[in-house]
Amino acid sequence: MDTLPDRQLYRITEAMRLLSMSRSALYEQIRTGRLLSVKQGRARLIPAQAISDYVQLLINESEVMNGQAA
Repeated sequence: MDTLPDRQLYRITEAMRLLSMSRSALYEQIRTGRLLSVKQGRARLIPAQAISDYVQLLINESEVMNGQAA
């Protein structure tokens, strides 16, 4: 996902919009370790690279499920 702007960190609401996910689904991915997040003070932020990595993970899982192992 190389179309992200030059920002390095996204707030939860921004990541929700970028990934088309609900807040609870996003936090579940964070909780299970599939989506990396960091804390800055009280704010939880999602690194841009973590968003790209998560999208790639979904693509890889889709390929495996469709018999197209990478």
